[in-house]
Amino acid sequence: MTEATHILVTGGAGQVGLELLRAAWPDGVVLHAPSRTELDLTVEASVRAAFEATAFAAVINSAAWTAVDKAESEVANAFAANAIGPALLADITRARGVPLIQVSTDYVFDGEKPGPYAEDDPVGPIGIYGASKLAGETAVRLGNPRSVVLRTAWVLSAHRANFLKTMLRLAADRPTLRVVDDQYGCPTSARDIADALKVITLRMIADPQAPTGVYHFVNGGEASWADLAREIFRLSGAQGGVHAAVEGIPSREYPTPARRPQNSRLLTNRIGADYAIHPRPWREAVADIIAELRVQGAPA
Repeated sequence: MTEATHILVTGGAGQVGLELLRAAWPDGVVLHAPSRTELDLTVEASVRAAFEATAFAAVINSAAWTAVDKAESEVANAFAANAIGPALLADITRARGVPLIQVSTDYVFDGEKPGPYAEDDPVGPIGIYGASKLAGETAVRLGNPRSVVLRTAWVLSAHRANFLKTMLRLAADRPTLRVVDDQYGCPTSARDIADALKVITLRMIADPQAPTGVYHFVNGGEASWADLAREIFRLSGAQGGVHAAVEGIPSREYPTPARRPQNSRLLTNRIGADYAIHPRPWREAVADIIAELRVQGAPA
């Protein structure tokens, strides 16, 4: 009998974590996705107990504090989840020779660059959330040489709370929605992120010389939030679902406690070269999410 390959997935209840659990893994791969009460990443004893109970072949850390605005007033909580947790994982995985894959964000950049960001571009977060995620990246990269940091952005899925589902919910009651049109990024399917993480993780398990470092993964193309909203309603309306008109507005008309990067576009050349991962267009990914919501009977 072939021995099972055990992989720890943190953040299993989030958008990416749920898609990791739904993905088609090879026979013999067993995913472990403990709840926060079962595994507290901010407590060293809890992390060590998990590794003593199971010999993990790899760890995918998709757990994070993602409440961007709340982070501005709860700095300690944001850093505990986004920096201390990854540091503890880096420490124990390095000691056990286990690869660690850390999910990160476009918020590590200041958003001022006129074009898409490459992995080696200077970082400079403009808020607590981005600063805490950058600290987590640093802890992982320095703490475990067999690590990959996968930055992504504008994550969407048929699960949990996200921009796509919020737009559909609001459109049920409002004929017109005012949406920011001067922030640009790459709408990205959580399922596609999970598929990329699967490729990277399996390669790192099989090949001790697999590429390491920082990579970007987002779906192809770019959009403003208003562009994305219009496409969501076009697709939903074409399938008989909810739709609304979209009025584009500048960021100053939608103030938030935390500043958002004006530019969240990310280049994905490196992940294509090193892992043969080539993201599909974002419109195609969004169409699949809308279709899944329709199958579920959700208001899409």
